[in-house]
This record gives sequence, structure tokens and C-alpha cells, in this order.
Amino acid sequence: MKLLDFVKVLSLDVKSYSDGLQQDVTGGYASDLLSDVLANSKKGAIWITLQTHQNIVAVANVKGLAGIIIVGGREPQKDTLDKAEAEKITIMTTSISAFETAGKIYQLLK
Repeated sequence: MKLLDFVKVLSLDVKSYSDGLQQDVTGGYASDLLSDVLANSKKGAIWITLQTHQNIVAVANVKGLAGIIIVGGREPQKDTLDKAEAEKITIMTTSISAFETAGKIYQLLK
């Protein structure tokens, strides 16, 4: 599935780098601990987090993640969005919880 498919099915709000919506999503990863994402996420995964600071962009870039979903109605900081545009990382938001988001992504990928 493409990142765009997740945006449509989950009604995600794209906040940065909409050109990245044609990326293939190979899996998902849910964590708020940056070191955990660095150690365990896989290239092409969509990352579910409540973190909003610019370090999430650096982690996504290093790991080659397809995109970041910020959950729970949280909004990314302006410097985060600026860095995401510069690094070509797609950030999306949703008002639903990480648990519900992960469940929906799991169902879509299985």
C-alpha cells in the first residue's frame, strides 16, 4: 500500500511533504521512545507516535521510514514541520489514539 492509501482510509491530516504520499509502506511501528525506534523500526514502516519535536524527523530520516503519524490530536511544532519539509519526511496527524491507529494500520497491512 502507498502512504496515500493510509491517509485516505484513516482520514489523516497531512502536515508536511505531501510529495511523499506515493511511498510504499512495508509495515508499522508504534513507539514514543526515539532510541527504540532507531533500534527496532524497519525501513519503509509508518511510525506512530505522540512526539511532536523535530528529533522525530531525524529518526525517520535515518531509518528510512515512510512517514510519521502523530496521534491523539497533537500538532507538530513549526520547527518540526520545517525540518520535515527540508528532509522530505511526510508527517500526518490524527485525533485518534495510538492504540486505535496501530490496530487500523495492522488490519490494512495484513
